[in-house]
Amino acid sequence: MDTTATDSLRPWIASYPDNIVWDAEIDETPVHEQVLAACARTPDALALDFLGGTTSFGELGKAINAFAGALQSQFGVRKGTRVALMLPNTPFYPIAYFGVLRAGGTVVNCNLLYTVSELSHITANAGAEIMVTLDLKQIFPKAEALLEAGHVKKLIVAHFPNALPTVKKILFKLAKRKDLSHPGQSKFANSITSFGDMIARGETPRPVTIIPREDIAVQQYTGGTTGIPKGALLTHANISANMCQIDKWGDGLFYPPSKVIAVLPFFHIFAMTVCMNTPLANGTPVIMLPRFELKALLGILKRTKANVLPAVPTLLNAVARAESVTPEQLSSLEVAISGGAALPDEVRAAFGKKSKALLAEGYGLTEASPVVCCAALRKPSKPMSIGLPLPGTDIRFVDVDSGKVVGTGENGELQVKGPQVMIGYYENDDASEQAFMDGWLRTGDVGHMDEDGYVFLVDRIKDLIICSGFNVYPRTIEEAMMTHEAVEEVNVIGVPDQYRGEAPVAYVKLREGKSTTEAELKTFLTGKLNKIEMPKQIIFKDALPKTLIGKLSKKELREEYAQTHASKK
Repeated sequence: MDTTATDSLRPWIASYPDNIVWDAEIDETPVHEQVLAACARTPDALALDFLGGTTSFGELGKAINAFAGALQSQFGVRKGTRVALMLPNTPFYPIAYFGVLRAGGTVVNCNLLYTVSELSHITANAGAEIMVTLDLKQIFPKAEALLEAGHVKKLIVAHFPNALPTVKKILFKLAKRKDLSHPGQSKFANSITSFGDMIARGETPRPVTIIPREDIAVQQYTGGTTGIPKGALLTHANISANMCQIDKWGDGLFYPPSKVIAVLPFFHIFAMTVCMNTPLANGTPVIMLPRFELKALLGILKRTKANVLPAVPTLLNAVARAESVTPEQLSSLEVAISGGAALPDEVRAAFGKKSKALLAEGYGLTEASPVVCCAALRKPSKPMSIGLPLPGTDIRFVDVDSGKVVGTGENGELQVKGPQVMIGYYENDDASEQAFMDGWLRTGDVGHMDEDGYVFLVDRIKDLIICSGFNVYPRTIEEAMMTHEAVEEVNVIGVPDQYRGEAPVAYVKLREGKSTTEAELKTFLTGKLNKIEMPKQIIFKDALPKTLIGKLSKKELREEYAQTHASKK
């Protein structure tokens, strides 16, 4: 950690909450060692809750060790072996994740919604010969296709009903058998191993010496919204450092009696670190949902009284806008942490009317394991800010054109240094070199810091619209449009314009039962936006494309606009 700079270069330190210090010691103990220590410390305590099916810390520890032992003896997994995980939020995920790390392997997370082509790129690029997956028909055929194509050599398949409590397991087998694949009947059955059988062997894993700052724990592939996904190399020290930073920032929030809701998918780095790693290492239970459904979320809040909800803005918006949701149903929530995308002020206000929970916006990126900044988790922070840099984290803002560091309040590219920052991209020296400037990680996000050290983001560099020579930020337009009572979601992209070079186009989803027109919306925006920021066109849609974690996606809208525009030529 660089402590040569004075506090005057870190104005955020003066704004830190009481009991939190910037230069605190950062724990780099590998996460699997921390979790296994928690399992040994409180073996009878609740670790996992999946739809009412529970796993104690003692049971979790035994399963992790047994899986690690089987990986070593049956598959030869050792330090550096890449093991792909294609699993939804179930008890199988943490067992597999920590088991791979305990065996010395490297986790390669796979997005369940990716196509076989996208998954082929990731598994082939990573050299992941083993994949852990599930026997649900939504998932298994993709894994089988990867096996057939030779992108993976072995599959380890968990039986979904085994994750359920007894009654639900019986009902599932009776009513939803058609949702299950039958790996044993696959023509590749000889290359498929039962997850449950591996655990049942009860093997003890051999010791593996981990060098935290050198050995890779997770090879996390970027979203690929700007090109082919790249594998960010996150060391054991990167992962555990970010956990430690979040833990210190939480000031006890991630310790019992807290209960953390994991509705965001563990294979996404935000959920992996905040919803799984940090609480489990502290002996705190994780309440899992396989996907976001409002009724199910309300059900687990009522049943478990969970108090911490990491979320994305679209999830918070869905909760806040649902007329059926009452403040009483959300009464157990103490803290909601928004990440993954910018949190619109209208969503913050709407959520505040439904819940007394402190709503804190955070910011991070895959390459930083992922959290860089976060609003305080124990007291209100500055509105519209992503908060302050976490302990041990340095940031600066650099002029996009000149590369020079800008002053307080001036917009520039956010750049980061800290123990959570990756060592580079897997087998991609050019991309690794471009990701850094003078040792600082380039985030691609534009914003500024105020005199108190609070960070405010304006937009992504790649989303910046150059209109008649002026910078137009989609987020500015989106924030203005979200203040209209009929607008539920909005996403703004830049499109080619013969006169202005580029122009903004807004895609809008209206609230149920509400209506408006393009002309009415533009009239509403007059005075809120200047002429250059005014959308060239407003397009209404029944639904806007999102990533799996619920982040509004511009990629599909750009493609849709380009295709529509081309067809009209």
